[in-house]
Amino acid sequence: MYFSNMIIDKEEIRKKKKKLDDCKAFLKKEFIGIDKIIDNLMEYIQVWYLMPEILTRPVVISLWGMTGVGKTDLVRKMVRFLDFQNRFVEIELSNSDETSWSKSVADIFQTNGLGDEKPSIALFDEIQRFNTLEPDGTPVSQTKYTDFWELLSDGRLSKREREDLEHYLFSYLLRKKENERRKKGGETDLEENPYLNLWDAKELKKYLSMEDDVMSIIDMKEEDMIKLIRKKQKEKKIYEPVDYSKMLIIISGNLDEAFQMSRETSEADIDANIYHAFTKKITMVDIKNALARKFRPEQVARFGNIHLIYFSLKTEDFYKLIQREINNLRHKTKTKFGVTLKINKNINELIYRNGVFPVQGVRPVFSSVVDILDTNLSKFLFEAIMNEDKTIEIDYLMDRKIITGKIGSRMVEIPYTGRIDSIRQANEQDAVANISVHECGHAVCYMLYTGFAPLQLKSKVASSYAAGFTFPHQIHDTRESILDRIKIYLAGGIAEEIVFGEKNASIGRSHDREQATTLAIDYIRKYGFEEDFQATYNLEDYPHRMQQHITDERVEKLIQDLAKITREDLILHLDLLKDISKILSKKGSMLPKEIYDIAIKHHVKVNIKEEGYLHIADYHNLLHL
Repeated sequence: MYFSNMIIDKEEIRKKKKKLDDCKAFLKKEFIGIDKIIDNLMEYIQVWYLMPEILTRPVVISLWGMTGVGKTDLVRKMVRFLDFQNRFVEIELSNSDETSWSKSVADIFQTNGLGDEKPSIALFDEIQRFNTLEPDGTPVSQTKYTDFWELLSDGRLSKREREDLEHYLFSYLLRKKENERRKKGGETDLEENPYLNLWDAKELKKYLSMEDDVMSIIDMKEEDMIKLIRKKQKEKKIYEPVDYSKMLIIISGNLDEAFQMSRETSEADIDANIYHAFTKKITMVDIKNALARKFRPEQVARFGNIHLIYFSLKTEDFYKLIQREINNLRHKTKTKFGVTLKINKNINELIYRNGVFPVQGVRPVFSSVVDILDTNLSKFLFEAIMNEDKTIEIDYLMDRKIITGKIGSRMVEIPYTGRIDSIRQANEQDAVANISVHECGHAVCYMLYTGFAPLQLKSKVASSYAAGFTFPHQIHDTRESILDRIKIYLAGGIAEEIVFGEKNASIGRSHDREQATTLAIDYIRKYGFEEDFQATYNLEDYPHRMQQHITDERVEKLIQDLAKITREDLILHLDLLKDISKILSKKGSMLPKEIYDIAIKHHVKVNIKEEGYLHIADYHNLLHL
């Protein structure tokens, strides 16, 4: 088959396609919960891998996600499977002027032997650290790796070794003349080495893009190498830009601006499915907007449009990961020691409770498997081997906080409390009761004003300080929903006053009041929802600055009015508030179905909506009335 004046080997393409399909299957076995990412990645690299000859510019693919989701590991394992280790370079760029051997991407490529215009792979990891804009929008002075943008633009990097080569030639000729001068002066103990040293060989291999092995270059006489340099200089090719159009460029990074969930607190307690639902809504537009806060517009454009976005893992993904690690341990124990392990599901639950931090990805899970299972297994294995037993059954007794190992007819017990469990249990009973009422105040008002049960309700979290949270759905901001959100924020502190008395109300309301005040200020100053204040009062830049204090009295009055309504609503539903608070105080956590059941019991009509549901007005039907 012919493509222009190129010959295409169809059989070779079939073999490569089989390799690519095998790579896809391999990666899906290695990684859990990212099948779609793997499918897309394999699709986008297909042309580069099967027919790189037709490429006129490099393939640029960006991987975005929170830490620990497997971005870098995915690339490394793909490179290894495709046998590209010798044509692969991994680079972390920095915009600081720290001392480094390399100041340019071209230099790194040349040092790694990627200057021959053949297919290769470059991973630019943690790209968010290479920001060219400060958070306030001011430019960052770039001193290193500025040719990275040149590479993304057209895949060609200018060579900048002309001065290096001329310096090398000048040094050699100077040494030669100096030796000749000293010989004429009668000196006889001159140290002359006609061959290249290791440093010169490496540098010249890089400068001339030589395919020869460094050791064979060392065997060349310096005089012969000078002749070769002069020959190359006449050909001019050594000064031409290097064409990297056959390169696969993978950019990887964490963009907190897009993945705002990564900054959430109490992340060990929030349901992984909630994080998954929120990250699933992140789009390429969100990524480009986040990039625009770190890079100049023309640089954002050079990232291209192939953006693969990692979602945080779902609950079932974490359970699959835990089971896989347990299966690996069982296989290793059977293979190495001839001992069969039976591990009960209580162990899986123990690992999940203490090892899953949804925003931190898979790394904490691996650590907890080692902490909970590997470490204690060694004690059981010792018993089994010493007594020639071939089976071990491992379980966890939650009520007694003991890991048990049934070895033959004997039972070995190891006291164990999970590291996160112990923090949750340390919360004082009175503090938990206080937090439960506070959070249930939020929850009751949330149900009254939205009609939905919260996604999650917690009063015992993994924190050294007693704390809780009420996790909402996504709410589309409108005139009414902003007022409802203010009341929901105020409800926690007001619920404490109603149940415990005003003198016993805690200071846990401070953050809620900040949020409520911010919404009230925006309601009046920014959105113009008050008839008496139709100008935008949050403009800061002179000469457009408004006198914000004019609106202060109205902001205060708005919050007072909403607090009064909130108090009346909570008193009206006091029985529901108390009942749900008692259950939350006892259990420490409630799911939507549990909240729904008790709300229905108290004749409050609510619905259960899935994670990621957007609460928005029925605009479509309103338009077509």
